[in-house]
Amino acid sequence: MGAKVLEQFPAGAPRGSWPAEEYAARCRAEGEPAAVVMDLESDAFLVVVPGRDGD
Repeated sequence: MGAKVLEQFPAGAPRGSWPAEEYAARCRAEGEPAAVVMDLESDAFLVVVPGRDGD
């Protein structure tokens, strides 16, 4: 995929809390094309941006 991980959040956040989504929304508001994906191996949500040529 070639994506860059900006931040990682444990999947066990309190009910009703979406820290990865909130972080990604702040990144998008600043012009960064951030998305949230689930890493099943580490049981964590990752905030990623698409890889760019030269990264």
